[in-house]
Amino acid sequence: MTTLENRKRVVIKVGSSSLTSRHGEISRRKLEKLADEIALLKDTGHEIVFVSSGAVAAGYRKLGCINRPTSLPEKQAAASIGQGLLIEAYSEIFLSHGYIASQILITRSDFSDETHYHNVRNTLNVLLERGIIPIVNENDTVTVDRLKFGDNDTLSAKVAGLIEADQLIILSDIEGLYDSDPRKNEQAKLLEKVYEITPEIEQGAGGSGSVVGTGGMKSKIDAVKIAMASGIRTFLGKATISNILNDAVQGTAKGTYFEVSTETVNLDQKKQWIAFHSGPKGEIFINEHGKLSIVECKQSILSSHIEKVNGRFEKGSVIRILDHQGERVGLGVVNYSTEELERIMNSIGEELSNDEVVPIEHFVCELELSLPVVI
Repeated sequence: MTTLENRKRVVIKVGSSSLTSRHGEISRRKLEKLADEIALLKDTGHEIVFVSSGAVAAGYRKLGCINRPTSLPEKQAAASIGQGLLIEAYSEIFLSHGYIASQILITRSDFSDETHYHNVRNTLNVLLERGIIPIVNENDTVTVDRLKFGDNDTLSAKVAGLIEADQLIILSDIEGLYDSDPRKNEQAKLLEKVYEITPEIEQGAGGSGSVVGTGGMKSKIDAVKIAMASGIRTFLGKATISNILNDAVQGTAKGTYFEVSTETVNLDQKKQWIAFHSGPKGEIFINEHGKLSIVECKQSILSSHIEKVNGRFEKGSVIRILDHQGERVGLGVVNYSTEELERIMNSIGEELSNDEVVPIEHFVCELELSLPVVI
């Protein structure tokens, strides 16, 4: 039995390709296999959040489509049918093990709005504390392309950071990260441990769908970068391997473990929200003294550092900070609206020249991270 000290909070993400038959429909057998393994983790004391794709696949036949739809309205209509069927199937299977499942549908705006962000976090924490298995998916029925997470890999990493998970497990139809594309190179080697996402790894991941699944390896690497910056160990493995979830939690599974070292940036909740979820409302350009001050000296950005303001934003908004050459320095929460900043910048009084514009505690520097700030 897992002791209290060894109990983990784990986010598990499974993509559509690992839940469907070769005809593109949801496979009850695959659902049962994964749900049974999740129930086993629950039996041993772990807290689980399950990020599951598959709503469109579950619903498109009921919509009257012979093949998986390609238009946005048909996808959304299929998702509205399939999401209910999917959660019904999961609930039935988990109930047979003595566990209650809940459904949480999230849009990107739920993360970009800080109040919604904390509401989702609080809901998930209550569910986990009560022993419930939250099943999370993007709300495909109402989400438009420009507001989508892009894929559930990204969503799972953001959820893992949101609840301060101990581990993120991403399952697909490939065994892990290889040093080259295994479809093209029979000598490709599986990387069992990765401590840093290097430019070579990113280049090897290629574009969307370049290696496996609808999200592709690139989206998985992007998700891993978010998780690592949040201090979360991540595992990438193949969904069809027997006992993959238990072995992944135990550290013995075949696949790739992305380890978090002492040098890895571990952002607190506020900085996670700023870096990965907020969506900048505008931007300020700072001089060299300001860049040196905040990057090297870890001091706040002052009004005397600002050269130019772009966009319209309110006090408390997240803004993008650039140097005088237009290179990104980072993101931060601003203490003034656009109008107030412009008024301060145009003021002659010396007493106004050193107003704190972006506090250091609400600033995330790109140079501190092993990834570009994800927006």
